[in-house]
Amino acid sequence: MSSSSLGILGGTFDPVHVGHLRGAIDSRDLLGLERVRFLPASLPPLKAAPGVSAEHRAAMVEMAIEGIPGFHVDRRELHRSGLSYTIDTLREIRREEGTEAPLVFLMGVDSLVSLHRWRDWHSLLEEVNIAVLKRPGWQATLDTAIAAWLDQHRVLPEALLESACGGIAVLEQPGLEVSSTDVRAAIGLGRSPRFLLPDPVLEYIHAHGLYHSPSCPS
Repeated sequence: MSSSSLGILGGTFDPVHVGHLRGAIDSRDLLGLERVRFLPASLPPLKAAPGVSAEHRAAMVEMAIEGIPGFHVDRRELHRSGLSYTIDTLREIRREEGTEAPLVFLMGVDSLVSLHRWRDWHSLLEEVNIAVLKRPGWQATLDTAIAAWLDQHRVLPEALLESACGGIAVLEQPGLEVSSTDVRAAIGLGRSPRFLLPDPVLEYIHAHGLYHSPSCPS
């Protein structure tokens, strides 16, 4: 078992892009995380099924983080049948890491907005701390229960790793306006998404014909 701090970034990564990567790097640096795991989801309960296979998405994340110390891909949800519930995964990771390790689940404000729809969302802080990645100027309307929960458990970012779990910090992020939806749309229209995602990932997408419209050349 390890007692070193661990950040966990979940998502479909369909495909992974610079917003995901900057969020992970900024969170690591701001919080002092020793490790970060990227956790691709197989079948997310609240989103449409990903456009490409789990293996393609995990392979692209592997390429994107290659050479970054402490960054790894965790494929456990891809090997699990059925829907991917975050609470189940976080409970597994907590058992593996032990009771003393500070764990931080990294999420965007968009996830916080829909958090009241997650399975056992009220149990998340029993397993981890949470860091909410907020872009400058982003305004969100939260469910009443989530807003009260946030107020009750909110701590300063520099205090988040003082406990193994139980705290929520809001991290200000650079204003990178990029999403996987934008990347897929650009590729489907035959436009270049270069500089929105790492070059090796773009090369992989072209090599495997991912996200291309049938009428657009690869």
